[in-house]
Amino acid sequence: MLQKVQQNKWLRLAAGVFGGILMAAGINLIIVPQGMYSGGLYGLCQVIRTLIVTNLGVQTSVDLAGILYLLVNLPLIALAWRSLGREFVLGMAVVTVVNSVIPSPATPIIADKLTSCLLGGIISGFSSGLILTCGCSTGGLDVLGLYLSKLGKGFTVGRFSITFNAALYTLCAVLFDLSTAIYSAIYVVFQALFLDRVHQQNISVQMLIFTKEDPERLNQTILEKLDRSFTLWEGRGGYSHDQVHVLCVCLSKYEVVSVQMALSEIDPHAFTIIQEGIRVGGNFGRHLSS
Repeated sequence: MLQKVQQNKWLRLAAGVFGGILMAAGINLIIVPQGMYSGGLYGLCQVIRTLIVTNLGVQTSVDLAGILYLLVNLPLIALAWRSLGREFVLGMAVVTVVNSVIPSPATPIIADKLTSCLLGGIISGFSSGLILTCGCSTGGLDVLGLYLSKLGKGFTVGRFSITFNAALYTLCAVLFDLSTAIYSAIYVVFQALFLDRVHQQNISVQMLIFTKEDPERLNQTILEKLDRSFTLWEGRGGYSHDQVHVLCVCLSKYEVVSVQMALSEIDPHAFTIIQEGIRVGGNFGRHLSS
C-alpha cells in the first residue's frame, strides 16, 4: 500500500500531511499531559516554553512551544527548500500549526507513564517515518538529520535524534527532575527505533536482476530515474542453457519500487532477488526523496 502511495505525488503529500497530524496528536494528547518532553528541536522549544511560563508568567491561547518551533524552523525551511525538496516545507508547516492548535488534556489519557512512553513513541516514530518516506518533514532534526545523512555514510536520522536528545534530557534533568528526563528519554528511544524501521530510505538493499533482454535499456532507465548504475554479469540458465544477464545494484528500499516498475515494462519475464539490511560502504550515495 505504501509503495503505491510513494509513486503518486498527491497521495504522497496527503500521507505526509496525515503523518504530521498524527504525530502532533500523539505528542499533545499522550506525551505532554504526562509532563514529558518531546525530542528534537520541538522538545527544546517545550523546555523554553516551560521556563517562560514558569518564570515570567506568560500565558497564550495557543501552545507557545509551537510558535517558538516555527521561529526555529525558519532558517531550516530555506535549507530544506534548496537541498531536500519543496515538499519538506509543507510537512513542517502542518506539524507546526497542528502542534499549536491541538489542546493537551489536563488529565493524562493513559495513567501509566511507561505505557504512555511506549504508545507515544510508536505513534510518533511511525508518523515521523511516514512523513520522511513520503518526502515531507516535521522540521527540526528531520531537516538537519537528512541533510547530514546525505554527507555521511552510515548516518541515520534516528541515531542523530538519539544523540541530540541525550543532551536535551540531560538539560531536563538539571532544570526539572530526573524522573521527567528518564521517562522522556524512554519515549524518544522508542520513537527513534520506530522511525528508522519505517523510514525506508535508511534501509539498504541489494537487488539481483535476471533478464534475457538488453540490459542497456534498463541501465539507462535506472540512471535517469535514480542516478544509479549496476554491475553486470553474463550467465547461463542451468535448465534451459539460455544466456541471461545478471544485474546487481545497491539501492535504498525506497527506490526498489521504481526499479520494479521499470523492469515490468522492459521485461515482464525477468525475476529479481532482493536482500534487505545489507551494509554498504565505499562510494555509495544515499539518495533522499524530493
